[in-house]
Amino acid sequence: MDVTNRIERALTEALNQADLAGCPPRLAAAMRSAVFPRGARVRPRLCHSVAAACGEDNPAATEAAGAALELMHCASLVHDDLPCFDGADLRRGRPSVHKAFGEPLAVLTGDALIVLAFQSIARVSCQPDRLLKLTQIIGSAVGVPLGIVAGQAWECESEINLAHYHRSKTGALFVAATAAGAASAGADPEPWRMVGEKIGEAYQVADDLRDAAADEEEIGKPVGQDIAHDRPSAVREMGIDGAIYHLKSLVRGAVDAMPPCSNGNELRSLIMSEATRLVPAKLAATAA
Repeated sequence: MDVTNRIERALTEALNQADLAGCPPRLAAAMRSAVFPRGARVRPRLCHSVAAACGEDNPAATEAAGAALELMHCASLVHDDLPCFDGADLRRGRPSVHKAFGEPLAVLTGDALIVLAFQSIARVSCQPDRLLKLTQIIGSAVGVPLGIVAGQAWECESEINLAHYHRSKTGALFVAATAAGAASAGADPEPWRMVGEKIGEAYQVADDLRDAAADEEEIGKPVGQDIAHDRPSAVREMGIDGAIYHLKSLVRGAVDAMPPCSNGNELRSLIMSEATRLVPAKLAATAA
């Protein structure tokens, strides 16, 4: 079974565990709406690629880790779209969860997806030390001081450290993806964290470029949000050309940071293809 099907199967099984008798039907529907139809699934794909590079020996652990990461990511998108943050009406080209189901259910949907991520990890059968590492890695990625919750909270500060903001809001789940991929395969996750840091920062820079230069139809969500909400942005700090140059440097740094491994070609290809995919179409020639 290819990686895409493994990821979708793991997510479907996770949602099926939540959507059982007794679960409020509209909450279950809102959770499914937040996770499906699928986005790029880049975080679980990264997790799977690192596990493969490390000689994956427990596919169930990799799949559970990948599902947990994507559930966390989807939860963050649901909360990001709320009126108290971005107030976005669209997500992946469809009404965002709060527009389709109302604000109270959107808050609860994000909360439920975060808990479901940990439930997915808890159900996997693997060595206790691997389970402990995976739980710690996922927990650190979502909480404080450097997880996605902390990243969102930086937007509530009067002065924002751009590096800390990006490292937490976007980078944390990428660091978790590389570290969890290694841990699920029984490898040391620490050497893989730098790879995730570089990819996460590159992804944030690309997202800033998309917000500044893409069309809503191209990315399936509102654009111009950084200026509208007076948020820090690589484009606002460096300009378009500077942000593109920085993105290229980060991608090269991610590949260079990969620890020695016998199966790393798939991961290198994924990093390079994602860097190309995320640049807005009108800037593609500049970024090539």
